[in-house]
Amino acid sequence: MSKFDSIRPYYDAEINGALKDTVDHPMMKALMEFTFPGVDEEIWKTQLKKTYSIRDFQSNFIYHSIQKVIELTSEGVTTTGFEKLEQNTSYLFISNHRDIILDTSILNGCLFDHGLLMTASAIGDNLVKKSFMNILAKINRNFLVLRGLPPRELLQSSKLLSEYIAQLLLRENRSVWIAQREGRTKDGNDATHPGVLKMLAMGSEEENSMKYFKKIRIVPISISYEYDPTDALKMPQLIAEANNEVYVKAKNEDFNTLLSGIMGPKKRIHISVGKILDTELDAIALEFDNANKQFQALAQVLDDAIIKNYKLWPTNFIAYDKLNGTTQFSHLYTADEKALFERRLEMRIDHSDEFQMQSFLAMYANPVVNKMKLGDAI
Repeated sequence: MSKFDSIRPYYDAEINGALKDTVDHPMMKALMEFTFPGVDEEIWKTQLKKTYSIRDFQSNFIYHSIQKVIELTSEGVTTTGFEKLEQNTSYLFISNHRDIILDTSILNGCLFDHGLLMTASAIGDNLVKKSFMNILAKINRNFLVLRGLPPRELLQSSKLLSEYIAQLLLRENRSVWIAQREGRTKDGNDATHPGVLKMLAMGSEEENSMKYFKKIRIVPISISYEYDPTDALKMPQLIAEANNEVYVKAKNEDFNTLLSGIMGPKKRIHISVGKILDTELDAIALEFDNANKQFQALAQVLDDAIIKNYKLWPTNFIAYDKLNGTTQFSHLYTADEKALFERRLEMRIDHSDEFQMQSFLAMYANPVVNKMKLGDAI
């Protein structure tokens, strides 16, 4: 038994058996009927039973599922920066995180379109409690991040996770996607948690973490949705945090958020690939002897890159102006775009609750604020 068995996705040798086990599951049927409407059930079942690798499953099935989602719920995906990446080369993509499934799925679709290696992607085990979701995640090359562990177990789990990521990047030549912090950004402030970088460094055999980070080729990724399909769903947690209360998720909340993220309207979507971190890592190693300071400095480098490459939409400028009572960015949106955003606000948020109103607007406005702090021209 491999030491990574508790967290790894399926090996290709296990794919066909897993697909045969789930081919008659109602959720697989729903997924296939959504992806291939009008196609006879026996046709896709036969094709699934002939699938023997993750790549075949992703390229012949999931890729088309995601294209269908994009077609039905958005006005399309634009990209920048993929030309910086080389074929058959693994990268560690560290990304801002807006949506549970789509962030990685759309990125993988773009990597596939550009002839690049698709990723193994970190996913919280809280999202795959349902048996079918667990199997689907493992068929789709997701590996598990164990949540809610006591300190000692968390340390052991982090070590295992870091070693597995190193194994993927350095020995299996597989790209990896990981979010810059645990969980999705709820308030529009994209910030890298140094703890994520400390965890990654645990898998290093190098004396200096920055040397290891050069070796695994870190690439910052910025993903922005014109409309966040789960914006209103983030309100209860923001309210609890504002009241210093422990937020307890409702039963099936993660699953419902997952579905809302996939099928909710997004308008335009943009993914930007930043430059591979290299000289920045040398500078950090030169400036700081202390490991914690190095991690903090690297977190700042990642934050700056993600914010710089984040695409701002009319919704961001409208929210900023509404929140601040200005018309500073009115030249960057139309009256129709403003009316549409206000209609969304009206439908999704209790107008009598000032905190909710402010939080909803801040969620969209904060990317503008953060770009301005960087001194970026808008």
